[in-house]
Amino acid sequence: MNTFSKPLEKAEEQEYIKRMKKGDLEARNVLIERNLRLVAHIAKKYQSPEEPLEELISIGTFGLIKAIMTYREEKGSKLATYSARCIENELFMYFRSKKKRARDVSLYEQVGTDKEGNQLQFMDIIESEEPELASVVERNALIQQLEKIMPVILTKREQYVIAKRYGLYASEPMTQQQVADTMQISRSYVSRMEKHALIKLRNYFLS
Repeated sequence: MNTFSKPLEKAEEQEYIKRMKKGDLEARNVLIERNLRLVAHIAKKYQSPEEPLEELISIGTFGLIKAIMTYREEKGSKLATYSARCIENELFMYFRSKKKRARDVSLYEQVGTDKEGNQLQFMDIIESEEPELASVVERNALIQQLEKIMPVILTKREQYVIAKRYGLYASEPMTQQQVADTMQISRSYVSRMEKHALIKLRNYFLS
C-alpha cells in the first residue's frame, strides 16, 4: 500500500469537499486519489488466490468514486466512514453477482435423457461416472450451463481439461492421453485434475 498517497488532514479534506461541492473536478479527483489507500486496506481483507488484490482494488475504487460523488457532510458521517461502507458494498455486490452467475444452473434442471430414455437432471450428471457424463455433456443445454459456471469454480488448467475432455466451447472431445499430450504432462495427472474438477463442481452445488 506504500504506492498510495497519504490521506488528507482533516482541514484539507474539508476544504476539498467544499471545493468539490462548488463543481471543482480537480478537488473531487484529489479526494478520490487520497482515499485509495482505504480501498486497498479493505480489498486486502478479501484477497485470495481466486481474487487477486489488483482486481478487488479496481472494484473497490468504483465504490470509492460513488462515495465521493454522493457524500453529504450534513448527514453526520465522516468521509472515510461513508467511503468504507460504499467500498464494502461494491465488493459485496461483486461477490453476490459472481455467486449468482455460478448458481444459474439448477441441480434439478432437466438436461437430457440416458440410453434407456430416462430423464437426466444436472445433479445426476455431476454425480455420474465418466462414461455417463461423456454421453450427455455434448447436449447444447448442458454445454451452455457448464460454460457459464466453469470460470467461477475451476482453475484455468482444470477448465482446459474439462473443456477438452467433454468437447466444450465448440471443440471436439479428446481422450485423457490427447489432453496430456497438448499440455505436455502425464495422462495420470490429467486424470487427477479431471476428477478433482468434477468433485469441485459437485461439492459447489451440493454445499
